[in-house]
Amino acid sequence: MSVASEIEWTDATWNPVTGCTKVSPGCANCYAERLAKRLRAMGSPNYERGFNLVCHPHSLEVPLSWRKPRNVFVNSMSDLFHEDVPTGFIERVFATMIQADWHRFQVLTKRGDRLQHLAPQLVWPRNVWMGVSVESEDCLWRVDRLRTVSASVRFLSLEPLLGPLPSLDLAGIDWVIVGGESGPGARPMDGNWVLEIRDRCLSSGVPFFFKQW
Repeated sequence: MSVASEIEWTDATWNPVTGCTKVSPGCANCYAERLAKRLRAMGSPNYERGFNLVCHPHSLEVPLSWRKPRNVFVNSMSDLFHEDVPTGFIERVFATMIQADWHRFQVLTKRGDRLQHLAPQLVWPRNVWMGVSVESEDCLWRVDRLRTVSASVRFLSLEPLLGPLPSLDLAGIDWVIVGGESGPGARPMDGNWVLEIRDRCLSSGVPFFFKQW
């Protein structure tokens, strides 16, 4: 069964891994952590351990049953390149994405260092897009790590945007998503930060997607 997504830039989500740990200020009000707690309270079997990281081998072949092509956000409830996800399991996720070549898979991580380290060991088919999350200038190093990856499409999720990004370099980047924080305790976003990024995308010929305030 397909899991439809309310995320504007994708069609469905696929979570062979659930749970995560915080690595930077952008994680402070994590929507996935809040949702995992609700799903655990509802008795969802994949969330028996709440937001503790768990790999789900039984979920690995789920996209193969979706016959209609779609954009699939991989691990909306986790981070595939989390340090506690075994390399062998990451390879199995990639094997599914390679086999399900009628879908477009969108992988997003905050673990730029591990992504850079493992990328040469992985096969990067054209239907796998790779992105990194960046919330502030302090996290722009993740973009440099992404540039080393031989994915057919490299994208940025600048969300939740917590400050201006005057040093943002879009060389080697194919798509940019920008959004403010949502949910309880959401931190405000300045419209000028967004406009500066939009203008930089326009001048660089990089598609720009604004998600939310």
